[in-house]
Order: sequence, then structure tokens, then C-alpha cells
Amino acid sequence: MALGPTQRVFSAAKRLLKSLIANSETRLRLAVFELEEERARLLVLLLLAGASLLLLLLGIATLTALVVVLFWDSYRLTAIAISAGVLIGASLLLAVIAIRQSKQHSLLKETLKQLAADRALLEEPSDETIRRHR
Repeated sequence: MALGPTQRVFSAAKRLLKSLIANSETRLRLAVFELEEERARLLVLLLLAGASLLLLLLGIATLTALVVVLFWDSYRLTAIAISAGVLIGASLLLAVIAIRQSKQHSLLKETLKQLAADRALLEEPSDETIRRHR
């Protein structure tokens, strides 16, 4: 049984809508997957960074105490000042590195790349598509 023009248009529109919904669902699943991966990675990163910082703090405190005790009789104020200067300088350097790292964008990178590719396909017809319509 042959379909009329109106039925063919509705059928084509229905297929197009199904295709758009399926494509959107795929992109949404990719975004959710990337967010779950990023959350797990950040949790592990925070735990490792916290433990590392705690151990570093204890080590630096012990080392600073050792330096001050070694120079207590002759240069105690100089030893304290130099230790404090080194610690403050190192903390400023690490703060600058942390700020640079925080500016790097990596959240949903693959999802954004796929959406950009989809948009490019919709906006610019390819040479092959133009040749087919001529």
C-alpha cells in the first residue's frame, strides 16, 4: 500500500525525530560517563593530595625544628628567618603552579568535542552532499 505525500512527510519527520533523540541520548550518556569518571578521579586525587600534604607538613616541621636546634647557640634567629623564608617562598611557588593547573579545562572535553562535530556537520554541507543534489 503506497503512502500519500502527507504520510511520507510525517513518516520522515518521525524518523528524523527518533534519530535526534537517539543522538541526544548518546551524547547525554557520554556526558554522564565523563562526569562519573571525573568525580572518581577527583576523589582519589583529593585523598592522595591530603595525605601527601599532611606528611609534607610533618616533615617540614621536623626539618625546621632540626635546623633551629642545630644553630640555637650561634645563629638561632638567622636559622628561623631563613627557614621561614624558604617555606613561604615554596608555598608561593606552589600556589602559582596550582592556579595555572586550575585554569586548564578538561571537564566534559570529549562530550564538547562530539557536540562541536555534530554542530559542524549540521551547519556546513559537505562537498559530497552538494554533488548529490546537483
